Amino acid sequence: MAVAWCALAPILWAVSGSLKPEGTLSDPNPLPTAPRWSTYAEVFSSIPLGRMLLNTTVYAACVTAGQVFFCSLAGYAFARLRFPGREALFLAYLATLMVPLTVTVIPQFLLMRAFGWMDTPWAMIVPGLFGSAFGTYLMRQFFRGLPMELEEAATLDGCTPWQTYWRVLLPHARPAVMVLAVLTWITVWNDFLWPLIMIQRNEYATATLGLLRLQGQYTTNWPLLMAAAILLLLPLLLIYAVAQRSFIRGIAMSGLGGR
Repeated sequence: MAVAWCALAPILWAVSGSLKPEGTLSDPNPLPTAPRWSTYAEVFSSIPLGRMLLNTTVYAACVTAGQVFFCSLAGYAFARLRFPGREALFLAYLATLMVPLTVTVIPQFLLMRAFGWMDTPWAMIVPGLFGSAFGTYLMRQFFRGLPMELEEAATLDGCTPWQTYWRVLLPHARPAVMVLAVLTWITVWNDFLWPLIMIQRNEYATATLGLLRLQGQYTTNWPLLMAAAILLLLPLLLIYAVAQRSFIRGIAMSGLGGR
C-alpha cells in the first residue's frame, strides 16, 4: 500500500496543481480552494495538442504493429525452428540490450538524414518498426512454453512453418502479444529524445514535444504544464485499464513475473 501511494503521489499532486491558479502552486493546502477547470481548455489553445495526440497515436500504432509482427516472427523462429548457429545468434541479438540508447542515436540520425526523412513521420515510424531484442526475447520465451503437440498436429495436417506460426501458435500467444503491444505503445507514447532530435514542425510533433513547447524561456505556467501532462497520461491509463487482465496474464505466462 505504501509503495502504491508513493507511485500515485506525484500524479495526485499534478492533478491538484493543474487546478490551482498560476502562482499558487506552492500553497501548503494540497487541494485547490477554487478548482480552475478552464486550465485544461487553455492547453488546447496554447498548443495544437489535438494534432500532437493524433500524431503520437499514429506513430505508436504503426510501431506497435511492426513490433508485434516482427518480434513474434523472430521469437517463433528462435523457439521452434532449428538452424545452424541459432543459439549463438540469439545470444548476440540479446546482447544488444546492453548497448545504451545514446550510442545508437547518432548513427540513426545520420541514416535519417541520408534518407531525407528529417522532420517527417517516417523518422518516427521506421526505426522502431522492425522489432527489438526485448520483444523477441519475450515472444521466444512464450513460444517455448507452448506444448509441442500443437506444432506436431499442425505438421501432420500439412501446415507449412508459416501456417503453423500464423494459424496455430500465434493465436495461443495472445497474452504475450498483449504485453508486448502495451509496453511498446507506452514506450513510443512517452518517447522524448528521438522526437526532439527528429521533429521541428508542429505538424508532425508528438505530445511530449508539446510539453516542452509549453515551457517559457524565463517563466513557465506550471498549472498549464501539469494539465497537459495529465491529458497525456489519460490515454495510457485507459489502455492499461482495458488490457489489464491480459497484460498480467501475459507477464506471468512468459516467465517475466519472477516465478
